[in-house]
Amino acid sequence: MTDETVPADEPGFPGMAPVPAPAAAAPAGYRVLARKYRPAHFGDLIGQDAMVRTLTNAFAAGRIPQAWMLTGVRGVGKTTTARILARALNYQNADGTGAPTTDLSQFGVHCQAIVEGRHIDVMEIDAASNNGVDNVRQINDAVRYAPVSARYKVYIIDEVHMLSGGAFNAFLKTLEEPPPHAKFIFATTEIRKVPVTVLSRCQRFDLRRVDAALLVGHLDKICRAEGIEAEEEALAAVARAAEGSVRDSLSILDQAIAHAGGKITLDEVRSMLGLSDRARVIDLFELTMKGDIAGALTELRAQYDAGADPAVVLSDLAEFSHLVTRLKLVPEAAKDNSLSQAERVRGADFAQRLSIRVLARAWQMLLKAVGEVRQADRPVMAAEMALVRLAHAADLPTPDEALRMLRDGSGAIGGNGSPAPRPPAGGGATALAARPVLASANPMPAAAPAAQVRASALPQPQSFEEVVALASRHRDITMKLALERDVRLVRFEQGRIEFALAEHGNRLLANDLSKRLKEWTGQTWLVAIVNAEGSATLREQAVAARDKRENDAANHPTVRAVMERFPGARIVDVRDPRAAEAEASATATSGDEDLPEFEPLFDDSEPDFDGIEFLTDN
Repeated sequence: MTDETVPADEPGFPGMAPVPAPAAAAPAGYRVLARKYRPAHFGDLIGQDAMVRTLTNAFAAGRIPQAWMLTGVRGVGKTTTARILARALNYQNADGTGAPTTDLSQFGVHCQAIVEGRHIDVMEIDAASNNGVDNVRQINDAVRYAPVSARYKVYIIDEVHMLSGGAFNAFLKTLEEPPPHAKFIFATTEIRKVPVTVLSRCQRFDLRRVDAALLVGHLDKICRAEGIEAEEEALAAVARAAEGSVRDSLSILDQAIAHAGGKITLDEVRSMLGLSDRARVIDLFELTMKGDIAGALTELRAQYDAGADPAVVLSDLAEFSHLVTRLKLVPEAAKDNSLSQAERVRGADFAQRLSIRVLARAWQMLLKAVGEVRQADRPVMAAEMALVRLAHAADLPTPDEALRMLRDGSGAIGGNGSPAPRPPAGGGATALAARPVLASANPMPAAAPAAQVRASALPQPQSFEEVVALASRHRDITMKLALERDVRLVRFEQGRIEFALAEHGNRLLANDLSKRLKEWTGQTWLVAIVNAEGSATLREQAVAARDKRENDAANHPTVRAVMERFPGARIVDVRDPRAAEAEASATATSGDEDLPEFEPLFDDSEPDFDGIEFLTDN
């Protein structure tokens, strides 16, 4: 006899063999980590503090709605939260006491069945396979009956956005005015596909992606519970690959445990996921930004031979360029626990040496290249060509920088007026320099082009008044009047004019003036209307000067005597004979026949007394 009782065969019917005893129960199958460590109460949820706080306050105040809408990306806990809500609604102690609560640290009567998804009053419905009007009609018919054992009858409808239009319409009345014992919890990853008529009847919660640092801590806790040793760098790589999804991170961790067969290392995770070494990605980024095409191609091929996916390599390059941009704009981002030491130190160094324009251009080129590599028949070749483009563009200036350097003479131009050729790859100026420059050091040719010779012979105004005089010389009276009447000058320098436009001025004046100056001077002028307070217009200055002359003349003793001698006389003009003679002399000596001659408006003016013209009533 042994201590264990061996079940005996049961006797059979007369003439038949005994019925064999049932075999021992087979051991339960393995449960994946995503199911084994599924949260059972609100305290287990990570990264959803705002939602937990709102629900806790709502239950404490008794403000429980009839329907919730849970939305977010895959694996952030929508269905899990729905089951926890069902627990909170139907919480009941063994003695029959209890009320809806968010304190679920102790399991109640219905909790275990609800968590396992087998409670009769908590129905989980997949809208992907039950998306018709008939399915919703069945819910509408069944919702009228009271729950069997729990406090509330709870309907959890997953992927609710897959319901048909008719099914949504059939749901509206029940959803707006359900029986007191019925609650609805919807979950969806495509919130935009849910009609607004349904959303308006629900209390919506947007479940967020879990932060990488928080996810690393969660994975580390699970590894300790499972007795698995894992490197922090390896868990950080798993968290990055999961992109904020808790379920994805646990699935990857489950796979990593089986792949490593022991301690989970960064190399094991990288080999399993086809990732590239972060330090080598940074090396590749540096080679590319230096314009070292040969080194960049060699490094890419080495990573490819080691098992890295070319698309993943370019994606990591884009991610690192984004990190450098963030470190440049937000230096506090270096405190992120999910970053490696190399990413913190070298990323901060690149942030100081690279400009925002270079980083933005690299990001755009890499983002486009990732899609090209994924669609290419030979991904590694497509990735190599993408690096060639990026390396060649790394040391090129942006269009505005190129125009400014050409205008300043800092950009080299070949003999035919085109940009000089680039130096060999790996040398010359790079994006890591203080400022991108045109990659050439060839001197200007000895003989200037004919266009430059013609441009140098044309007048180059040094002041705004000379621009107005230039318009008068070319007999462009409309432009001359507009410049005198509508321009409030803000800034003038050779090749650049900025002004504020007077009231009722022509908004196209800046464009017209730029074209005229190009014709008159042979040079390109930047003319802009700015939102600033400029000086008085030339006409306003002339009027002010005339008023001052008249006031000064009116206060002269001789003029006062004349005004008293001729009652009713008034001053209409004040002239300086010496200035008139000097102007006439300069005109005669210059021989400028282009200046227009203007006839006086009135020939019957009074005689000029000491440069002052009077007008009398007699």
